[in-house]
Amino acid sequence: MKYYKTGEFAKMANVSIRTIRYYDNQGLLKPSKINDSGYRLYTDRDFVKLQQILSLKYLGFSLDEIFSMTINNDNNSLQKSLNLQSKLIQQKIEHLQLVQSSIEETSQLLKENNDIDWNNILKLIHLSTMEHDLVDQYKNSTNVDIRIRLHEKYSINPHTWFEWLFDHYHIHSNMNILELGCGNGKLWSLNQQKIPKNSHIIISDISQGMVNDAIANLKDIDNITYNCFDCHHIPYENESFDIVIANHLMFYLKDIPSMLKEVKRVLKPNGYFFCSTYGKNHMKEITTLVKEYDSRITLSNVSLYDIFGLENGKEILKQVFDNVQLEYYDDYLLVDNMDDIANYILSCHGNQSEYISKDYQAFKRFIDKKLKNNDTFKITKDAGLFICYNK
Repeated sequence: MKYYKTGEFAKMANVSIRTIRYYDNQGLLKPSKINDSGYRLYTDRDFVKLQQILSLKYLGFSLDEIFSMTINNDNNSLQKSLNLQSKLIQQKIEHLQLVQSSIEETSQLLKENNDIDWNNILKLIHLSTMEHDLVDQYKNSTNVDIRIRLHEKYSINPHTWFEWLFDHYHIHSNMNILELGCGNGKLWSLNQQKIPKNSHIIISDISQGMVNDAIANLKDIDNITYNCFDCHHIPYENESFDIVIANHLMFYLKDIPSMLKEVKRVLKPNGYFFCSTYGKNHMKEITTLVKEYDSRITLSNVSLYDIFGLENGKEILKQVFDNVQLEYYDDYLLVDNMDDIANYILSCHGNQSEYISKDYQAFKRFIDKKLKNNDTFKITKDAGLFICYNK
């Protein structure tokens, strides 16, 4: 294996030594080796890591976000990161083409009419602010995938979460179904064989990027259509749906009561609203673990279960629906690879990167020690489904 000193590495990569040292200090790009003379040495593999960092920085991600997206340097993780970069760049190209087209159209109208089309100017402003949303969407999508994979890999209950949810919906032929906050469409892709062919399903999300991911993942299912809207204002007529679904969505809403009124409005008489959430004990061992490492770490800026959780959800729902029942999902995780726990922690919404990225190896040693004391690391799951009947 060939090694490069910092100066050689920086020169070959066409960046400054200062940049390499900065990424080292931030924990983003540590040298592969430090020799007996104290020289920091990099390898060809580190060029790939540097490419990831520079590309993601160009695409608009913060250094903390880049840290969590590039922490693993194995072939599988590198491939996933490169695929993500390629997808993001294609989205950015398409977005810039839209901006360019809008500029040319506005300019041409101005030449022809000598007057400003303010609708076109507003459209241009909207397009110019969309790029940040694209980055946020893919960041969130990547983090959601990491969290879902932990549950898929280590859950004890053989009846998976999405299968369990779907079985509670009792979807029959000729039903009209609306899902709010569809994410990447995992609910439907994992239950594809159970979907009645002549049911009509609309899945929606406030993020067009998420809707696009769902379209790509569900392209083989014919009876699903897609829409992008804010669920506080559902763009369908009264009594349109037999079932409305909202999985792990309610605690992100600005105005839960107004959203529930919209759901009730579009539900048919005798229809059902299904909404899942989790309780205060969900993944509690993860919280305990990071607090033990550094008490300043907070994995979420707010306790989402305090907004809408298993403990208070029924009281909130009964303000709009008279008949509400709660079903609990019986499951827990047994994890035997602490790398997966580290990835889960880094995917959370809080300030963890600030305290972990400075010395990731110390954090890894800490969590690896936890597993060495036991064969597996047990994690509580505290999740369930509210079923609301619309009389």
